[in-house]
Amino acid sequence: MKSNKINYLLVGSFVLVMVAALIFVTAVLSGRTGTADAYYAIYKNVTGVKFGTQVLYEGYPIGQVEKITPMAEKGGMRFRVDLTVNQGWMIPEDSVASIRAPGLLSAITIAIDAGKSERPLTPGAQIKGQDAANLFSVMSNVASDLGSLADTHLRPLLITLDRTVAVFGNLLEKDGERLVGEIISLIQDINKRVPKVAEDIEIFSGEMSKASKELSAFLSPANRKAMEDMIGNLDAASKDLHGVSGKANALLDNSNKLVTDTDGVVVKNREKIEASVNDMRHVLGSLSRHIDSINQNLEGTARNMYEFSREIRQNPGRLLGGSSPKDEATEGTRR
Repeated sequence: MKSNKINYLLVGSFVLVMVAALIFVTAVLSGRTGTADAYYAIYKNVTGVKFGTQVLYEGYPIGQVEKITPMAEKGGMRFRVDLTVNQGWMIPEDSVASIRAPGLLSAITIAIDAGKSERPLTPGAQIKGQDAANLFSVMSNVASDLGSLADTHLRPLLITLDRTVAVFGNLLEKDGERLVGEIISLIQDINKRVPKVAEDIEIFSGEMSKASKELSAFLSPANRKAMEDMIGNLDAASKDLHGVSGKANALLDNSNKLVTDTDGVVVKNREKIEASVNDMRHVLGSLSRHIDSINQNLEGTARNMYEFSREIRQNPGRLLGGSSPKDEATEGTRR
């Protein structure tokens, strides 16, 4: 009997010691083993925050959440979260307490970011609160916006593109091949005629240069300055004619690019393209009717300049507005 009482006493003592140890460990883990200072913060949303939520200061645990109190306001509900931190802990006045989760699966905490002020908050004061950013809510809003965008913009855009492609296909079947064929024919015609025009221009510029040199040789000393100015103008005209020859060659290159640019023009407006096809036909007909006349005029101009230079070589006085020289045979007969 005496042995049973001793056993009961030992078991009871062990249980009491374990209970005391459990209470001590619980107090240590909860951070409530000593005196603490009270603070509070105001939030619009306290999702995940509850009694015992850990309070961190720059990542270091200093306290916990004691109570959450709803407060009705005109703009909606707000929540006062009362905090307790280790006594004597200095928190700058411009510190911010935000609701934060260190990791995706981590528990929610109240994280205090230290401010730069040198004045600490007094116990019982308010810490500026910052609501947590809900990642899943933001993703849900983005998905909703994307769905709305697809319904209101992308789908009508696809329908419009489908109609445009259909119209463009019909246009190509009707007038596209004919238009491209006429443009290719025009380019081939220009390609055949441009070398001849360029050759005539080269001949013309050569004659002009030759005439300017001969004029400078026959100038008198009294009129040398005026004639030098005229020669300079003739040289400039010769250079301009060389530039025209280069532009004529560039015209051939630009015409080769015209076939590629035509595809972009056809897409824009069907009605305008049909009108452009009719105008192009008229221009092609007019160009084919007058190109021979233009070529003949250029050849005639070159011949006239050659006759002009020949007359100047025979009688330079014509250039200065003087009369032609007298015939010696006629003068002797008169005498």
